[in-house]
Amino acid sequence: MRKPVIAGNWKMYKLLAEAAETVLKLKSLVTNAGHCEIVIAPVFTQLKTIADRLEGSNIQLSAQDCASESEFGPHTGEVSTSMLRDAGCSHVIIGHSERRQFYGDTDQSVNKKVKAAAAAGLFAIVCLGESLAERDAGAEENIVKGQLLNGLEGLTLADTERIIIAYEPVWAIGTGKTATPEQAQEMHAFIRRTLAEIHGETVADGMRILYGGSVKPDNIASLMEKGDIDGALVGGASLEAESFAKIVNYK
Repeated sequence: MRKPVIAGNWKMYKLLAEAAETVLKLKSLVTNAGHCEIVIAPVFTQLKTIADRLEGSNIQLSAQDCASESEFGPHTGEVSTSMLRDAGCSHVIIGHSERRQFYGDTDQSVNKKVKAAAAAGLFAIVCLGESLAERDAGAEENIVKGQLLNGLEGLTLADTERIIIAYEPVWAIGTGKTATPEQAQEMHAFIRRTLAEIHGETVADGMRILYGGSVKPDNIASLMEKGDIDGALVGGASLEAESFAKIVNYK
């Protein structure tokens, strides 16, 4: 049985005081949410402070990115997976479409980061998704399959146990557009079939696949009704404690 994951990506929002206040509000609103795992991803500068605020709660901490190098070294501006663990993280988001589109992430660098996360014992939330032009051209499955094959290349069976996939159609991120539950389910089922081809049925059946793209309190329940949707990667709606709590408490 795959336990759902509801993850909030705070992107480049909130200063430290506001972030800490949001977390304290959120803790009280989701304290009884045992039906899913809850993850929040603030910016690097807030990780340790937020980790301290989360101690003893049912909310886990994620970074929004990591270095592709797992060892200490001369990598100015980078943050390694071991540093994320040291700051209190259990998860890291890898390959978000904004990182791919604006900051040079490729399938190959995503693969290196996934391996670095696995080596550090972190759960990697690996993002996949097509643009509107790619969907309009009927290429969405080819795009997503390529990202999946390349991003998870060379992983061991043990590594795959710490992978969470997030399908985020680029055309639905921050646009107010959302893939219909049927569109999302169709792609999630395709991803699971592809995983079965690569890593076998057991891995495919056990891996959580989240939907990301304008997830809100009013559409989460219809998404979660679909058999291959195992949670959500939430952007804007995770910035307010009340809004995110409604998504977490979708049941």
